[in-house]
Parts: sequence; structure tokens; C-alpha cells
Amino acid sequence: MRNALITSALLASLVSLTAHAQDAAPPADPASNSNPGANGGWSGSGEFGFASAHGNSRTENVNAKLGLNQENELWKNNFFLNGMRSKGEVQVQDSAGNTIDRFSTTANRYDTGASVGYKLDPRSYIVGALRYEHDDFGANIWQGIVSIGYGYIALKTDRTELSFEAGPGYKRYRPADRTVQVDGVDVKQRQETESEAVGRGLVNYKYRLTANTALEDTLLLEAGSKNQYYQNDIGLSVSMTKKMALKVGYQVRYNSDVQPGTKNTDTLMTTNLVYNF
Repeated sequence: MRNALITSALLASLVSLTAHAQDAAPPADPASNSNPGANGGWSGSGEFGFASAHGNSRTENVNAKLGLNQENELWKNNFFLNGMRSKGEVQVQDSAGNTIDRFSTTANRYDTGASVGYKLDPRSYIVGALRYEHDDFGANIWQGIVSIGYGYIALKTDRTELSFEAGPGYKRYRPADRTVQVDGVDVKQRQETESEAVGRGLVNYKYRLTANTALEDTLLLEAGSKNQYYQNDIGLSVSMTKKMALKVGYQVRYNSDVQPGTKNTDTLMTTNLVYNF
């Protein structure tokens, strides 16, 4: 409930900024939308967010994202690189058995991937995709997938875009270490790497609320017989200038098969400064 209230407040704050942003940031040049082949159809954005709290408790959080996209008459390509790291005070036991507070890493994750789509016509395309993720505190230490499939742009206007991708793939991943007791002492036990055939699906929806405010939601599914992985990213951005924007984002990640003591669902809320190029 607390996360929902915080997210609602941030979304409301961003929407309230839109009226001021419309005076500071002129709408995008319509000519750029009418000529998708300009600059080869390339566009991109970078995001960065940092938060630090010191006092009765200490926390530090940083996240960064880079995305590149190309779309023209022949190609629909995408590349991304994301990273997130957090530190905070955690309670641990020292060698004497005393409980102490220690400033330690509590999250460390990065993921990268790319997709290459060759258009069969203005709406349909063949797409090959790959993705790799490393997470020191997640359900899997690392996971990688390669897939091929069919994509379809169901809707594309000046304000709205909706596209789908689906196809088979192959996935390898290493589950998080299992904690076992040996002579009364907790010991980390490395798990063997797993692999399986999966079905990959991607749904991407974009909607421009105003000339300066945009909503985007992306749902990724990677489902196999051993593990099902789902990830949903939703973000609302408000442009301050032609290049700069503020963005609030909320991510949900789910793994069906996890080690005992590890949660199936991870969530991440971000407030970032965005640079578009």
C-alpha cells in the first residue's frame, strides 16, 4: 500500500508539471515523425537516478539506463543496457556472535540485450532477440536467452503505438546459491546451470498524453517447463525541453522457480532524469 501511494503521488506530481513543461518545451518537430528514414531511423535515450540518505539510517541507490532504437522502411531494431546498485545498513553477526549494523550492498543487477527485426511489410517483421541478466541478489545469478520470432505492429499513429512479438527461444540460467547447514553453520551451495526451450513474448504499448507527456508499458514473457519469467516496465515521462525529461518508472519481475528463502517477485520504482538523442 505504501509503494502504491508513493507511486501515485509521483505520477500526480509529474502530470502537474505538464502544464509548466508545455511552456518550457516546444512539441516535437512533426517533420521528424513524417520522415522515419532520417538519420537511418535511429533514436535513443539515457536515464540516470541517484538517491542518498544519511542520519539515523544510511542508504544509497543508483540506477542508469541506455536505449537505442532504429526504425525505417526495412528495420526495427533495439538495444538496451540497464544497471542498478543499492547499499544500506543491514544487521549481521560478527565473529563473537554479536549483532551489528553494517553498510553493505543490498542490490546489484545489470542486464543488456538487443533485437533485430527485418520488416516483411509496414506492419509485420521477423525478429531475432537476445538478452542477458546478472543479479547478485535475485532468483537467478545469471540468465541468458536467444530467440527468433514474428512481430506485428497492430497500431501506429502520431499518439499511439502497439506492437507484439512471439516466438521460440533457448534459455540458460544459474539459480541462486542454496543455503545449507553443515555442522550447524550456514554454508552457500552453488547450484548447477540449467537450460530449457522457452516461448518468448513481448508486448509494447506507447501513448502520448500531450505533446510533452508520454506513457510507455512493456511486458516481457519467457516461459519454459522449468521456470516462467515475467517482467513489466511502466513509465511516465514529462519533457522539460526537447532533450531533457523527468520520468517515473515502476518495474515488476517474477520468477516461478526460486530457492527457499528467495521471493518470486521483485519490484523497482525509479525517478530519473532522461536525456533524449
